Amino acid sequence: MNMHVLGYAATSATDDLNPFNFERRIPRANDVVIEILYCGVCHSDLHQARNDWGNSIYPMVPGHEIIGRVSSVGLEVTRFKPGDHVGVGCMVDSCQHCGPCQHGHEQYCEGHHTLTYNDIDRHDRRPTFGGYSEKIVVSEKFVLKIPEGLDLAGAAPLLCAGITTWSPLRHWKVGKGSKVAIIGLGGLGHMGLKLAQALGAEVTLFTRSPGKELDAQRLGAHNIVLSTDAEQMAAVKGRFDLIIDTVPYVHDLNPYIPALSLNGTLVLVGYLGGLEPVLSTVPLILGRKSVAGSVIGGIAETQEMLDFCGEHGLTSDIEVIKIQDINEAYGRMLKSDVKYRFVIDMASLKA
Repeated sequence: MNMHVLGYAATSATDDLNPFNFERRIPRANDVVIEILYCGVCHSDLHQARNDWGNSIYPMVPGHEIIGRVSSVGLEVTRFKPGDHVGVGCMVDSCQHCGPCQHGHEQYCEGHHTLTYNDIDRHDRRPTFGGYSEKIVVSEKFVLKIPEGLDLAGAAPLLCAGITTWSPLRHWKVGKGSKVAIIGLGGLGHMGLKLAQALGAEVTLFTRSPGKELDAQRLGAHNIVLSTDAEQMAAVKGRFDLIIDTVPYVHDLNPYIPALSLNGTLVLVGYLGGLEPVLSTVPLILGRKSVAGSVIGGIAETQEMLDFCGEHGLTSDIEVIKIQDINEAYGRMLKSDVKYRFVIDMASLKA
């Protein structure tokens, strides 16, 4: 018998999110049934709810920064038991046999990974619904262990904002002595500062807005550079091994390329779309510099990030809201009026 679940859904690109009753699948032998305690609110939730990327499936229950408690497990499940605190991020399945999947990079699955919401389950062809809901059913392989002692609400954004910045930090081997810069101080950017600093890097924030110095330093930045100030930008020419660009809208990348060191990389993690204006190749060629992209991380890498955060006591800076306030939260997100991530207390769904 299918599970009857209450959530909040968008039914069109122009409608507010409202209460929505739907069904979850009958749990399979390798499934974990999770009672959702908290769900982070990612900027991509807003994009998808409003069909900004042109691929939205309605009705849509957003949410892919999920923290919950295991309520039951299938007969083949070995890693989890009822009562465990667990997480679910942006993916709930992948093909499991292509090269990227075999190497633990399910986020780059050649057979298309299955998204936590706004996607179609590869087995039963039913739509996937996300974490703005009472419970979720997920294959054991895509469920993550939450370290003991980690604040559960603050851990929710680690499942997207955390892993999105952790993955490039690890791929480009950031550690003690590395010089890293983060562009943008939002949900992703503030986690980038925390994680890079904890890895031992010298960390700089690029921002267009003055007045963020104290907050940036509290979050882990050793230096702050106002990217609209030509003198400050000139002073950091050739400094950074890695620059992580978290900005979620069209912007000019050219001012940041000279700040890369020889063999340095500017990696884009925040924006899905075209690049404007055209990228100048001269500083790339003359410094063997690179512009790259990165998206979330594989399951093993995400678990590694959670364990690291558990060891260092790292969570996101959050504002906890009730599910009934989600539409107001979306409006505030558009104004960047949150420090630095909304997290829904899903107990409010039953209020």
